Amino acid sequence: MSKWAHSLIRLSTYEVETLQKRMAEVATRRASAEMRVAVLDAEAEVERERARDDAHAAMLMPAYLKGWEIRRAAAVAELDVVAIEEQGVRDALTRAFEEQKKFEHVAEMSRLNKLAVQAKLEGAALDELALRRAGR
Repeated sequence: MSKWAHSLIRLSTYEVETLQKRMAEVATRRASAEMRVAVLDAEAEVERERARDDAHAAMLMPAYLKGWEIRRAAAVAELDVVAIEEQGVRDALTRAFEEQKKFEHVAEMSRLNKLAVQAKLEGAALDELALRRAGR
């Protein structure tokens, strides 16, 4: 394999690995954001149950729900941002994989072409040797 092809493959492999790490980080952030939304929903349900049994808690419930809605909206907005980022990273990773495969294909074709040229040269040398022996 040519040095240039090996270098291109190494660079593209590095890019793919970097994007895979970034994808893992984004997936972790997405799971965390989803968990925050789920926890907020569960907390709201617990507070609703508590408000059914406690008059003081029932009186404070509208203020709690207003704060809960704001916190939940922020968590959902973060989840939306992370989902968009995840799609962008996924697209970049797909392109990087395609580029890597192109470089590997070009390198393989280059290697096969060198082998074919070498085989032709060996065949021509053997033909010439056979003609010389036949001409003796």
